[in-house]
Amino acid sequence: MSRGSDITIKEAVEKMLEVYKLRRKFDETALIAAWPELMGQAIANRTKRLYIRDRKLFINVESAVIKNELLLMRSQIIGRMNEHVGQVVIEDIVLL
Repeated sequence: MSRGSDITIKEAVEKMLEVYKLRRKFDETALIAAWPELMGQAIANRTKRLYIRDRKLFINVESAVIKNELLLMRSQIIGRMNEHVGQVVIEDIVLL
């Protein structure tokens, strides 16, 4: 058997995600899971609800102060999240 045609498990999973059009959903799920890591525990602890729909990140926070802080950081948050998955998954943020 030729080693030249072997691919890693990571490559196989990547290919499968592309073929079955699951890449964006996979990336969205990864971003939701990474919220505490990307934004810090203080913000994550005050986040009531977080979801992605139509390339928009919807964030529901319990604190007006945190909501204002997130509004000011909107473009940095979008950049940080897209960088985390290596492609544009989030284009806008909606604070609830």
